[in-house]
Amino acid sequence: MSEQHQARKRFGQNFLSDPNIIRKIIEAIRPKEGDRIVEIGPGLGAMTEPLMEAMDHLHVVEIDRDLIARLKEKHSPERLTIHEGDALKFDFASIVPDGVPLRVVGNLPYNISTPILFHLAEFAEKVKDMTFMLQKEVVMRMVGEPGTEEYGRLSVMLQYRFNMARLFDVPPGAFRPAPKVMSSIVRMVPRPAAECTADDYALLGKIVTAAFGQRRKTLRNTLRDYLDEADFTALAIDPGLRGERLSVEDFVRIANHVAKKSG
Repeated sequence: MSEQHQARKRFGQNFLSDPNIIRKIIEAIRPKEGDRIVEIGPGLGAMTEPLMEAMDHLHVVEIDRDLIARLKEKHSPERLTIHEGDALKFDFASIVPDGVPLRVVGNLPYNISTPILFHLAEFAEKVKDMTFMLQKEVVMRMVGEPGTEEYGRLSVMLQYRFNMARLFDVPPGAFRPAPKVMSSIVRMVPRPAAECTADDYALLGKIVTAAFGQRRKTLRNTLRDYLDEADFTALAIDPGLRGERLSVEDFVRIANHVAKKSG
């Protein structure tokens, strides 16, 4: 089969090709025998090959039929399990029927990175860690702190469920074709369930979405469907603040207050 593969825009394909960056990413992941690792979007196998060298079996999720054919031609099913289809619809829990925690890695397609992150968050209790390459701008939002421009809905909802760290940046020249943006590697480790204290996760999501829906408006306006002046007083939160000034814990307190009030 030809070594040439035309990157497909509809799949958000940019293939990692810099051996030094690849080595640095693998060192950050530290794969070892016995790990249950799934790689999202293996592409041309830049990370797949070194991952397989370190372990006895690897899982991958791939949507591109041509790349699936390449993988099948190159690797036996005893070493590589290929899950054909869209990572956005994939049931990651199906890889861990025996309870071995899952490690998720990949160069995520930048055009659907946010929905994939929210989809993966649904499986957090079955995950040991996740290490991804994403557009730097997205990673900065993921790790954003209250009071910063980057801090928003993505920051709050992911930081509620994960401890996250930006590891290092990856320049456009490390890919082919080169994207127009800088990339970053981020590690996500699920927080213990005991620390995730929202009584109603869906309600938390709605409140966070409302708070950041109109960033220039104050909480008095953005959360008026949920809180009145008495509620703000009870919570000791200034209604004149904007959503970006609240911590993740503040949003959890608000959501739990609303859940109790309406329950």
